[in-house]
Amino acid sequence: MERYNNRTHIYGRFWVITALVGFIMIPLAISAHLDAWPSAAAVFKGLAPIALLFYPTAIIEVVTYTPLLGSGATYLSFVTGNISNLKLPCALSAMDMAGVRANSDEGELLSTIASATSSIVTTLVLAVGVVAFSPFLPYLTDPDSPFSAAFSQVVPALFGALGMGYIAKNYKISIAPLAVVLIVLAIDGSVAIGVLIPVGVVVALLATHIMFKKGWIH
Repeated sequence: MERYNNRTHIYGRFWVITALVGFIMIPLAISAHLDAWPSAAAVFKGLAPIALLFYPTAIIEVVTYTPLLGSGATYLSFVTGNISNLKLPCALSAMDMAGVRANSDEGELLSTIASATSSIVTTLVLAVGVVAFSPFLPYLTDPDSPFSAAFSQVVPALFGALGMGYIAKNYKISIAPLAVVLIVLAIDGSVAIGVLIPVGVVVALLATHIMFKKGWIH
């Protein structure tokens, strides 16, 4: 098992670094091909609100999920993504049905196999979906299409769904920041998201601290 773990870490680190380089090379290749290089200020403006929201979440996920998934499934899951909705439930379900626990040798192997199977199935489903629906995309996204209005709301709907997941899990904590952000938008609807997110984070931290001190949350 020691040899397995050592090789898992070697291959895992290699593919994590390879995936990271690949992700970075895509925008670089597009910029080089079009000879269009965004300024550092524009990159930071787009990155800042995303980083404030997702970077802390990413750190928490690594600390939380790694003991449950094991080394092999952790590397695999963080490269392929969608951990909380697919990889983690598949791994935990496989270990539960086999009657083994996480962090055991058996759990390590089952978790890796379950995560790999989930990744393969997800990739196949996406591939079939892309091939099947690509002929219809021009009709769906055309400005004259009755569906064009819906497609213009894809990003708000996506982030709204992501946010709702967090709100449902921690609805008490979400009340104060949501109220403050809504008040700010009611006063001035043109406030940038890069301003709203830091304000919401600060309000959430203060409200959480106060509610914890008062015993309203545990």
